[in-house]
Amino acid sequence: MNGLRGMIIGAGVGLTLTGAAAAQETVKVGVLHSLSGTMAISETTLKDTMLMLIAEQNAKGGVLGKQIEAVVVDPASDWPLFAEKARELLTVSDVDVMFGCWTSVSRKSVLPVIEELNGLLFYPVQYEGEESSKNVFYTGAAPNQQAIPATDYFLEELGVEKFALLGTDYVYPRTTNNILESYLQQKGIAKEDIFVNYTPFGHSDWSKIVADVVALGADGKKVGVISTINGDANIGFYKELAAAGISADDIPVVAFSVGEEELSGLDTSNLVGHLAAWNYFQSADESANDEFIAKWKEFAGENRVTNDPMEAHVIGFNMWVQAVEKAGTTDVDAVREAMYGLEVPNLTGGTAKMLPNHHLTKPVLIGEIQADGQFDIVSQTEPVAGDAWTDFLPESAVLEADWAELDCGMYNTETKTCVQIKSNY
Repeated sequence: MNGLRGMIIGAGVGLTLTGAAAAQETVKVGVLHSLSGTMAISETTLKDTMLMLIAEQNAKGGVLGKQIEAVVVDPASDWPLFAEKARELLTVSDVDVMFGCWTSVSRKSVLPVIEELNGLLFYPVQYEGEESSKNVFYTGAAPNQQAIPATDYFLEELGVEKFALLGTDYVYPRTTNNILESYLQQKGIAKEDIFVNYTPFGHSDWSKIVADVVALGADGKKVGVISTINGDANIGFYKELAAAGISADDIPVVAFSVGEEELSGLDTSNLVGHLAAWNYFQSADESANDEFIAKWKEFAGENRVTNDPMEAHVIGFNMWVQAVEKAGTTDVDAVREAMYGLEVPNLTGGTAKMLPNHHLTKPVLIGEIQADGQFDIVSQTEPVAGDAWTDFLPESAVLEADWAELDCGMYNTETKTCVQIKSNY
């Protein structure tokens, strides 16, 4: 057992303190990620990331002079179970903070629980925006930090004229594609040149959908696929593309939920040239990234890869530690106030800043899939401020979130009023 992994004994299950003594002597961090089911392909790595970060922080002395205890649960890709496990973490395990969720449906399942109990969640995955909860810090990308720039790349760099918006059937793809349909039409793409299709989690038969995408380009216009397909359904989708003889030159795909972890272990020879849009890639040539990769491989194994949501957990966890130390307490309200304006290094050579809308500043990267499952970064922006409410839907364009000054996540700039909406997903 290597040294860093050995520290896990001090980070979680191996603690011998129990009951009130344990609550007093440790700071508890809930880890709410699916370790089984369709999303385990993506989320298990995030659990491991949190254990590594906690072990590393404990080696530095923990936080507020206490060791950090990881409390790991498995919501098993079952969206209502996310809510149950979140309640368990807050009321039974008495955690001080939670890091977790991947899909938006899992996050929205958790929202009513953490808002009722005043819990705190750091959510590390790109999402559809249109939300700003007082109890969530969104460390993944909002649409203006991923979906919109990726669409611009298709329009401006690849000359795509027709769009297939393919997504898994839940809130993130549907809301993101609603935004993209509006954006594309504002950019002059005709509604009939936009094909939208949704499939269930774990969908496996992609033959008809791929045939429909090919048919979209029967008139000779350039077709591109924007993919919000999540989880293991991606495996079948890319296999069908290859089986149909479709290359990235024919019909490029840009994915928002496919990274190094999803490609690890797959035969990627037929995927070369297809794209993904994230805020981090393992291939980023920066010393901070090199150091992180080395630590990860020491902890998890030489063959393990890094990815964007891992970096989001790195940023979120380091910010939380800073905020706790700044506040002198793990009290949720005090930590929240201490978060605003905090800056920590990202892994691509810049810094991430927490904004009053509970979103980060993040660079936008476009990467081409390589034969080894890594990405060649073909485009990178300066840091972009995450926007909780999109500018491309009229009902959202008038809204802003500001928890520092306005104490509101849904402030109407026209009526100058705060709309209070209770989560009831």
